[in-house]
Amino acid sequence: MKAGLYVGEKTVQSALIDKPIPGEGEALIRVAYAGICGTDMMVFSGKHPRAKAPLVMGHEFSGIIESIADHVSFKPGDRVTVEPYLTCGRCAACRAGQYHVCATLKCIGIDKNGGFSEYVAVPVDRLHHLPDNVSDDEAALVEPLAIAVHTVRRSNLKVGDSVAILGAGPIGLLIGLVAKQAGASEIFISDISPFRLQFAKELGFICVNAKETNIKEVVLARTDGIGADVVFEVAGTQSTAKQMVECIKFQGTIVVVSVYKQAPVVDLAAMHFREISLTTTRCANSNDFATAIQFMEKKLIDVRPLISHRLPIEQIKQGFGYMENTEISMKVLFHL
Repeated sequence: MKAGLYVGEKTVQSALIDKPIPGEGEALIRVAYAGICGTDMMVFSGKHPRAKAPLVMGHEFSGIIESIADHVSFKPGDRVTVEPYLTCGRCAACRAGQYHVCATLKCIGIDKNGGFSEYVAVPVDRLHHLPDNVSDDEAALVEPLAIAVHTVRRSNLKVGDSVAILGAGPIGLLIGLVAKQAGASEIFISDISPFRLQFAKELGFICVNAKETNIKEVVLARTDGIGADVVFEVAGTQSTAKQMVECIKFQGTIVVVSVYKQAPVVDLAAMHFREISLTTTRCANSNDFATAIQFMEKKLIDVRPLISHRLPIEQIKQGFGYMENTEISMKVLFHL
């Protein structure tokens, strides 16, 4: 079968590999679209601690069930998207129903071959039906939208709250769209990429070019010096670790979405004196996926404007090249 293969640091190529044989409890999915995300870029750069070449990346994908053992809910021909998380089912988190923070959490496309291929074998209990009015390319963004849903839920955002988002990549923009659905009154977003800020502007957010202006100044000016009720840190830099504390209101909530490569310096004393809450978020659970699909089905959130490129898998090198340049890309999808 056709696949896009990670073969070493900064090196991907189109290849022919063996079609997977699904094991017990797995279904074989014929992939329609698969998207590149930040984690794939970490693998591509050779910096992911678990991913080893050769590997078929891709954990954001949609497709059709090619084959499946007898099942009450799914059958061959069903259109689906997939929760890509591989869990142990035995640790305390799994037993508590919080499998998305499994003690040994693994992921399709990182720990086993993923969606940058014509076929992929996935656990049946990670499948989600797709409504007829959700297209295959939209459905490849269900997983990042589910992460945004989970992130906003972790923030306990309330109707009327003001929100600051540090980072205008796909996840930052999706968080903004979900926050709007949750009742945010105004949404500030900062980034260093004019291209990505233009996306944010078209979505109705208050945009700040971080190369020119500190988002702290804009947020404080618009909130009478009080600060935002909720801050989402989605850039993973030392400067945004500083800004997240500067932008937040007394007794506000900061949600760290980024996975930091190096431990940042955070002003805990400044947080202490204003009783700031700090929380984190990892990925998403089944309820978050269901909500993301519902948002798409009811046309409450349109993810299509975020898709900047649709490429055949044979152009995997070009796709990763586009993703390295934030002035020309947002979400790159491969079609199989």
